[in-house]
Amino acid sequence: MASAVERTDDLVREYLIYRGFTSTLKHLDSEIKADKEKGFRVDKIIDQLQQLIQSYDLTGLKEYWAYLDRRLFSRLEDVYRPTVNKLRTSLYRFYLIHTVQMKNTEKTQEFFLKQVLELQAQPEWRDWFALPFIPAPEQNPSFSPYFSRQWADTFLVSLHNFLSVLFQSSPQPVLLSFDSEVQRIKTVQEENEELRQMVRSSLNFFSTFLPQTRRAPGKTAPGPQSSPWKDPAVTQSAKAKDLPSAKDLKMPTVSTATVDLTTGHSRQRRQHDHEKERKQLLSRLPQQSSEKKTDSDPDAQTEALPDQTDSTNQTRVCEVGGASVEQPFIKLSQEEYGEHHSSIMHCRVDCSGRRVASLDVDGVVKVWAFNPIMQTKATIMSKSPLLSLEWAAKPDRLLLLGSGVGTVKLYDTEAKKSLYEMSIDDVHPRILSLACSPSGTSFVCAAAAQAAHSGVVMEGDARVSAPVSGQLLLWDTKTVKQQLQFALEPGPVAINCTAFNHNGNLLVTGAADGMIRLFDMQRYESALSWKAHDGEVYSVEFSYDENTVFSIGEDGKFVQWNIHRCGVKQSEYSLSQDAVGPFVLSGYSGYKQVQVPRGRLFAFDSEGQHVLTCSSSGGVIYRLNKADAGLESVLSLGGHKAPVVTVDWCSAMDCGTCLTASMDGKIKLSTLLAQKP
Repeated sequence: MASAVERTDDLVREYLIYRGFTSTLKHLDSEIKADKEKGFRVDKIIDQLQQLIQSYDLTGLKEYWAYLDRRLFSRLEDVYRPTVNKLRTSLYRFYLIHTVQMKNTEKTQEFFLKQVLELQAQPEWRDWFALPFIPAPEQNPSFSPYFSRQWADTFLVSLHNFLSVLFQSSPQPVLLSFDSEVQRIKTVQEENEELRQMVRSSLNFFSTFLPQTRRAPGKTAPGPQSSPWKDPAVTQSAKAKDLPSAKDLKMPTVSTATVDLTTGHSRQRRQHDHEKERKQLLSRLPQQSSEKKTDSDPDAQTEALPDQTDSTNQTRVCEVGGASVEQPFIKLSQEEYGEHHSSIMHCRVDCSGRRVASLDVDGVVKVWAFNPIMQTKATIMSKSPLLSLEWAAKPDRLLLLGSGVGTVKLYDTEAKKSLYEMSIDDVHPRILSLACSPSGTSFVCAAAAQAAHSGVVMEGDARVSAPVSGQLLLWDTKTVKQQLQFALEPGPVAINCTAFNHNGNLLVTGAADGMIRLFDMQRYESALSWKAHDGEVYSVEFSYDENTVFSIGEDGKFVQWNIHRCGVKQSEYSLSQDAVGPFVLSGYSGYKQVQVPRGRLFAFDSEGQHVLTCSSSGGVIYRLNKADAGLESVLSLGGHKAPVVTVDWCSAMDCGTCLTASMDGKIKLSTLLAQKP
């Protein structure tokens, strides 16, 4: 919402300048500078609250919170009022703890003098009036938890999430959806033009061939049989000569007027029959074309069977306790991108939802679009092997490519050229994972030493028992220089997967030693780390509310972790090898290709309630339930003949788009429609 507000403000400014409303523009700029809602930027609101606390401005803090309460919180339902009260209580305690930590006893006593009438009747503040008189409150059991950094971070994250959800769910003016409305209109116009072209071509086809096929064959007099290879003009003239004359047939004499009238009626009747036949054929055209395709192409018939099953499952209404429960998604269509000739390693949609970048094991990168039509935009061939890729956040046309020789290349997908190449590390040349900060100013690079196995190995090759050495580095995209190297405890290890949260303040990583590490990107240090899986961690992502982290490991477990309580599981699910890997593709003469997971193994929908995973024949969508209920399968996308090794789920458009990439180089793009309850 914040980005939409910023773009809309610029559009309004441009319009006012165009109309010459300079005085209105001045008033607009002055009110934007004094905007207490900070353009719906949650991070700016949090910064404003922290500035008031650091300057000991208790009056300003109360007034600012009262403004937020009057402007935003008062519109909420009564069920959310206790949450607002708890956040206000935590904010006041955050202010008090700051005054005590800074040893400013005057401000501590001032707080209780000004707030005594408001707080003395609240039971949660009864013990806090003794805070100014305790010599070392940070050692007191009642107050020591509030002096920890974990409590402060938890409060700020909770306040941030609450404001973010509030802004996202608030009704927005039509003007803020200008960009999406323009895109929707453009898409509808393009679809209309495609349908118009199809109808026009169909009409041309039938207008050309239909009268000839509808005309009844005439009977000719016995004569020499014509060869099918003769000139049609010669054949027609010969037939005209062989026709018997009117005298030979001895037909009754009729007047010329009667003949002309009969001929006119027959011509009108024939045209009427032609028009009727054309309408009937046009009405049956979609059904006939699908029947012909099924009859002529056995592969298409085989692939159509899962789709028919899925469509049946999608429209099925389940009776549960007498109430009907619809499936959460309908699969509208499924297209195939088949430009790759080897197994896919990575397949990612950019943040705008317009382009896809896919990398295969031969090091070929394809950049392609799928709306309104599927079209390849760029092909990248690299001399050195490529192991990872990631879209840049700003601008989103840039693509980061990590190699197996210690370099990272920045590629412009629109200009179709490499901007520059960075040398990362010679000791750790394998760039296993890349993650761009949402701010667009830096990226994280996970580099590892050489291992005995690569992304694709033959069956029977030994897996490395001890985790290989690795580094986690932070690079600046503007200066193209390394900023720092993160400390990896208990030792340097290969990081397999990395992911930022929405604002780039947190980074989560999964490593070959089975550890998950959470880094504070404001202090550039490790905040938490815990043993997550027996074996390697293959894929890790933040949850929708960013209070938990999901991970998939070599042990086949899909686990949800609480980031506020180190190493505490909120839920755990068991997955089959088809969803976890290593992935196996059987070939002729007993040949088997084995691929170690490299790309994303699971992806969430826009609301974080469903997850897409890999399988042997396509993606599978599950509903996330509690641990005791297990994973509930709601839709099988199907369509693949080889194991799916990486997935992605884009919800930038109105219709969600699921990408499933397999070991035979095929990428299926499934368009889903969410059924809102």
